Amino acid sequence: MLQSVRDLLAHDSFARETGVEITHVEPGKASARLLVGPKHLNGAGICQGGALFTLADTAFAAAANSHRHVTVSTCANMAFLRPAGEGWLYAEAVEAFSHERLPYYVVEIRNASGELVAQMTSHGYCTRTPVPGVEMNKE
Repeated sequence: MLQSVRDLLAHDSFARETGVEITHVEPGKASARLLVGPKHLNGAGICQGGALFTLADTAFAAAANSHRHVTVSTCANMAFLRPAGEGWLYAEAVEAFSHERLPYYVVEIRNASGELVAQMTSHGYCTRTPVPGVEMNKE
């Protein structure tokens, strides 16, 4: 499953260019990380909100697409709770409400010390299109 989700997200050139990496995928759950460097910082010297959103959205995409059908976000809300500087950030997306077509996910971003940096919630829309490379008859 991890490889087919990685293959799907390999076409996400924006996430790839920002440096987001998927580290784990299982049904309804995924993790990703980002090494924040100078290119991710805003004028105040803290991680740009768009970089945090990209990390969270990529983790959401991996978790949501783990159910074998292409799933896209229809609405996402982000709360920025603490500034982040250079260093590793880790996102974990978890399916909070499972629905055949309209799942709901919570994504938490934490720094290397484990402190909560941001939280995103996202509603998804599950299409009937199989994720490329996934055999639909396998668990």
